[in-house]
Amino acid sequence: MTAVQERRLRELRSRVLVRAFDHRQRRHARGVWFRLRRVLAFARAAYALPRDEATRLMAEGYRPDPVGRELEPPRILLVVPAERVARIAAARPLAVRLSAELLSAECLALVPFPTGPRTG
Repeated sequence: MTAVQERRLRELRSRVLVRAFDHRQRRHARGVWFRLRRVLAFARAAYALPRDEATRLMAEGYRPDPVGRELEPPRILLVVPAERVARIAAARPLAVRLSAELLSAECLALVPFPTGPRTG
């Protein structure tokens, strides 16, 4: 085997190992950041909530987004109208971006952008 063939074989093996790793990670952490960014893209505001307020919102029927359970440690991400969040005194506003402050919050309320035709 020549030196060129050996180099090409090493490169091929390296690509195969990387591809195998990528396929193993596909359903793990790799996709969670994309899904989290997608959820944040549809939010115009974000608020950190105490655990008891998040529990109260879930009892009212607001469903947690599944991406929150995929993070470690798991978090509660709720999409809640602005009017409902305004009634929560302990809600602390956060910037809507992947930041240490947002990622460290255990419970988040995300306010969606308004939808439908605008009037006025």
